[in-house]
Amino acid sequence: MVLCQKIFNMKKNQNILIIGAGLCGSLLALRLAQHGFNITLVEKRPDLRKTTQDAGRSINLALSDRGLRGLRLAGVEEAAKELLIPMTGRMIHEKSGKTFLSPYSGNEDKFINSVSRPGLNMLLLNEAEKMPNLKIIFNQACTDVDYETPAASFEDFETGEKSTYSADVIFGTDGAGSVVRTSMINDKEFLLNISQQWLGHGYKELEIPAAENNGYRTYKNALHIWPRGEDMLIALPNLDGSFTVTLFLPYKNSDYCFENLTTSEKVQEYFQNEFPDVLELIPNLTEIFFNNPVGSMGTVKCDPWHRFGKILLMGDAAHAMVPFYGQGMNASFEDVAVFDEVLSEHKEDLSSGKVSWETIFDEYEKVRKKDADAIGELAVDNFDEMKAHTGMELFQKKRKLETAFETEFPGEYNSKYSLVTFNESIPYSEAKKLGRAQDKAILGLLHDGKLPESMPLKEKLQTVNKETEAILNKNEMADYLK
Repeated sequence: MVLCQKIFNMKKNQNILIIGAGLCGSLLALRLAQHGFNITLVEKRPDLRKTTQDAGRSINLALSDRGLRGLRLAGVEEAAKELLIPMTGRMIHEKSGKTFLSPYSGNEDKFINSVSRPGLNMLLLNEAEKMPNLKIIFNQACTDVDYETPAASFEDFETGEKSTYSADVIFGTDGAGSVVRTSMINDKEFLLNISQQWLGHGYKELEIPAAENNGYRTYKNALHIWPRGEDMLIALPNLDGSFTVTLFLPYKNSDYCFENLTTSEKVQEYFQNEFPDVLELIPNLTEIFFNNPVGSMGTVKCDPWHRFGKILLMGDAAHAMVPFYGQGMNASFEDVAVFDEVLSEHKEDLSSGKVSWETIFDEYEKVRKKDADAIGELAVDNFDEMKAHTGMELFQKKRKLETAFETEFPGEYNSKYSLVTFNESIPYSEAKKLGRAQDKAILGLLHDGKLPESMPLKEKLQTVNKETEAILNKNEMADYLK
């Protein structure tokens, strides 16, 4: 095997290397190219526009306001909307077969959208490829990062050929298992702080096939949830009439878990007991179950996100999260939008040399880190809510009351879900703080019988707001005394 070493030298303050051409990397590359930088975007996988996608690893995505903000910034929002299916709420499936729709908001114009990960990624790659100052390279896995140059080394999957690309700065957008982040961990002079918390649950992807003529076998415009305490199924609609279904299940130490669901009979028994209606929707259930792998889920936090202004982590590489708030992609796209704001403020001074990339990276991390941490924590919270609480009577009363508040008093009240999902002007950290206080206030008042049916809705809202304010003040005092 002949090894060819290629070095690409680049002009000062004009050349950027982006490692990872997934959703975050593709949008970042497109936007930075629009700023006029010369971009090299390198991806370890083959060009997904030319290959068949591996089954079982997609977890359908829910695109909402924060993600649309990033797409809008790059001028691709309208094109992306052609790929979307609106979901107005959660369709809850009880074990008895009864279903009910729990709206995401009391405002009809507030909804999330099911979107195909590959479809959206293809759109971004197509748009990026139109830029004359942007080059995309596939099938090259990053093997090493040199922070001083900076530069990164790669090996071609097909030929074994080795290449090195140098740049003024490098962005690591290579996902939750980031090689760029690993190289930072291994650099003992850098001292990267990192925490990784894995759930005791894994996931397995299934599929509800389309009905005749690409029809839908169940209600199209909802995110379907089968909450069963420690187990859960969710299903999101696809444009072809099918639904991508994901089973979330403990790895072990449960009557039914991935460790003991090892035969067709056991799988059939499990679904018959817990999700009998799903058996009718997925004719070849056991075949799909055993063909698709079990995936893991976890939360990754690290700091700092950049090394001396030479390399910056972004998206899942900086803050991977579990998928239960539907904000992973949205948070990554919002990363791009927040970074764009910081870059735009300093772009002239960057060009003249008055401001360094390190200053820009520092400012971006200072603005963004607390919000990335907040949505990671909220995503774990929402796992408990989805798999258990959505089916509880007290929780259903809370959602009914919040929906009424949002319907009758738009602008005066937003639930925690609405704060996170439909209010892009509110940082995740503020949404977490206010949303948690509201949840505690409403659940406590309902439990104590302090929001009786006879109470006028406006008075209920005033009572909830007063209790929320008291909780916020108490929390602030507790933080102050720490």
